[in-house]
Amino acid sequence: MDDLRIGFALTGSFCTIGGALTALEETLRRWPGTTAILSETAGSTDTRFGRAADLRRQLTDLTGAPVVDSIREAEPIGPKMLLDALVIAPCTGNTLAKLACGVADTAVTMAAKAHLRNGRPVVVAVSTNDGLAGAARNIGELLCRKHYYFVPFRQDDPAGKPTSLVADLSLVPDTLAAALEGRQLQPLLLGPPGVAGAT
Repeated sequence: MDDLRIGFALTGSFCTIGGALTALEETLRRWPGTTAILSETAGSTDTRFGRAADLRRQLTDLTGAPVVDSIREAEPIGPKMLLDALVIAPCTGNTLAKLACGVADTAVTMAAKAHLRNGRPVVVAVSTNDGLAGAARNIGELLCRKHYYFVPFRQDDPAGKPTSLVADLSLVPDTLAAALEGRQLQPLLLGPPGVAGAT
């Protein structure tokens, strides 16, 4: 199973990019044949969390291969059957909406569309401030779709940001392993961090 080809796509939830890179490192330990895919926003925006050029360099250093960062480069994923599974971590509310509506106008959404034509798993790690507001319908839509699997998630700050949801990125490899077997890792809903009994 370590010879499977995994796509690991990052979108512009900049505050969780660090956790996503750690999840990518863990994924690479189990599946060395992992390709990095980067949304145009994540790949071109400098923020207080880091520079886009540094992120690109980190991804290239980790995977030992060029980053897929355009629709043109992502489109062959489907017809050439380049991936066994695709991870989107972090997955923003914007990307969730596009996936739910079938919009493929970024490298990441095109990778998902192309990959899904082969009936293979897409693992989504939600990171959005409106997960229990505007993005809730899109999460629900994808939960109903075949081939979509979610990294277990929680409210990350119920008092300060009551509609915000974030996946536990440490669970990406386990969610991916389950998805490759056609299973959703459970429990899907996690308790808030720091609460007794929370996972």
